[in-house]
Amino acid sequence: MADLGLNAVVTSKVELSARVMTLRVAAKGWQMPDFTPGQFAVLGLPGSAPRAQWSEAEPIPSDPDKLIRRSYSITSSSKTREYMEFYISMLSTGALSPRLFALKVGDPLWLGPKTSGIFTLNQVPKDKNIVMVATGTGLAPYISMLSSELQCGSPRMFAVLHGAFHSWDLGYRSELQTMQYLCQNFKYITTLDRPNEEPVPWTGKTGWVQDIWKSGAVADAWGFKPTPDNTHVFLCGVSGMVNAMLAALNAEGFTEQTKLEPGQIHIERFV
Repeated sequence: MADLGLNAVVTSKVELSARVMTLRVAAKGWQMPDFTPGQFAVLGLPGSAPRAQWSEAEPIPSDPDKLIRRSYSITSSSKTREYMEFYISMLSTGALSPRLFALKVGDPLWLGPKTSGIFTLNQVPKDKNIVMVATGTGLAPYISMLSSELQCGSPRMFAVLHGAFHSWDLGYRSELQTMQYLCQNFKYITTLDRPNEEPVPWTGKTGWVQDIWKSGAVADAWGFKPTPDNTHVFLCGVSGMVNAMLAALNAEGFTEQTKLEPGQIHIERFV
């Protein structure tokens, strides 16, 4: 693959399954940009880059040298300057993700020089608790937030509520379980949509993540009920989850944060 202005390199690639991976990227000859936990960066590859074997074929690009660019939430800590890490799922018919999955350690790619996004903890008063709700790779921005901002032993409570199809889709599970063990003010709650497909019987929660919220799982874990007065809720994932959670939270008195009005619900939707 020709250089084509590619300004970064893959330093680590871990495939969690055939369609989910973590990818670490380092700048080549320039300084990595600063970012706020929860923000995203832009990755890119030319149309001439190969696609992963599990993806669907596509027509030959009319301009194979043109960069295909997409935004991905950063999972690494903002205090880490050596690389940026990304938690990526492959869309078989996608333009970029199958090409990212074909990369190997040492391969070049393009990394945008700037980061963007307002889905950050900067919007939340320091005395408010935080619930982070995700489906699939919607977990990504929360990993950066927690690794940068969580203070073990603080009176401020945190919870991650993560829903996935299978246990092997629960990215960063070991890290979050360890975090829960070490930090009494952090709780990690998972649920599976397809427990019958597990190779070993699943003994945890099952069903949609919004139904786990409605069941009072966070209140049970914290020992008190999250309310609009004491808690802000972050939502990141598929639109079905976001819309269902938004309706459930509105019914409990939570309101969405907007440019014009403050609120306790913060949303990052998949597009």
